[in-house]
Amino acid sequence: MDISTKTATAPPPPPATTEKKRATSGATRPGDRIFLGLSRGSGIVLLVIMAAIAAFLTYRAALALSDNTGNFLTTFEWDATAVPPKFGIAVLAFGTVVSSIIALVIAVPVAVGIALFISHYAPRKLASPIAYVIDLLAAVPSIVYGLWGAIVVAPNLTGLYSWLDTTLGWTGVFEYQGGAPRSLMTVGILLAIMILPIITNVSREVFLQAPKMHEEAALALGATRWEVIRMSVLPFGRSGIISASMLGLGRALGETIAVATVLSPNFLIGASLLDPGGGTFAQNIASKFNEASEYGRDALIASGLVLFLITLLVNGAARMIIARRKEYSGANA
Repeated sequence: MDISTKTATAPPPPPATTEKKRATSGATRPGDRIFLGLSRGSGIVLLVIMAAIAAFLTYRAALALSDNTGNFLTTFEWDATAVPPKFGIAVLAFGTVVSSIIALVIAVPVAVGIALFISHYAPRKLASPIAYVIDLLAAVPSIVYGLWGAIVVAPNLTGLYSWLDTTLGWTGVFEYQGGAPRSLMTVGILLAIMILPIITNVSREVFLQAPKMHEEAALALGATRWEVIRMSVLPFGRSGIISASMLGLGRALGETIAVATVLSPNFLIGASLLDPGGGTFAQNIASKFNEASEYGRDALIASGLVLFLITLLVNGAARMIIARRKEYSGANA
């Protein structure tokens, strides 16, 4: 008599569950444990450094603000040596934000255009030298940009400013009354040139990672090269463009020597971007730090704390924008 038996066996776990268990089980090999420890340690050290910087800036800023007789956020004056001291960051915040926005408005479209040309239009024999030159521009020191801007760029902007005054002077924002073109607009143009290589390099690398199957599918459907870029490359690289722009904005916000070389600083906010004067946080700290007293340095550190917070807010906003567009990230393509 044949007796048939059935044995119930549990199905093997799906691959996703297996990978999850492996990821959560921890490192087992000595090399994995060492690498895991170094990685965690590096992250912890970075957080400790950031916390130490924030604590130092907050402590020194509190010492300065306790004796300040002016409104730190709205006062149009910086006189930390007066008795009693009176200083504020209204002009510095305005100049820093406006010059950085000008730089982004000019640099981002040009950088994206250059990146697209290198990655999708230029032949390889031409793309490689252009990419190499862009890399070299990113390595030029700030003081070199500053000297070039003060000696070459600024004196030759008079014609552009006169044209802006003739065309858009009625708005008041581009009204030009003559004089040395050492204004926030000049600073923005110089900063745009400085951040152009950073945005171009990051955008180019992102565009080169666009899925070739998407591009080939669009071409097979009869799309032109621009339609391929618009439908496949730009949506894929949108998060990368935002990241590159925020990286360039970070440099523009904290640029010091180049701005101090080009700008004619004063503590006035003019209606026109072409009027000489203005100031930025980094420029003010660099120009006044060596000659400042102990209290004056605390006041400058207080302005540095505001710049630190602005930079954190900018990076946080960039992360939020990228997180809302995860469907366009390279990992999910």
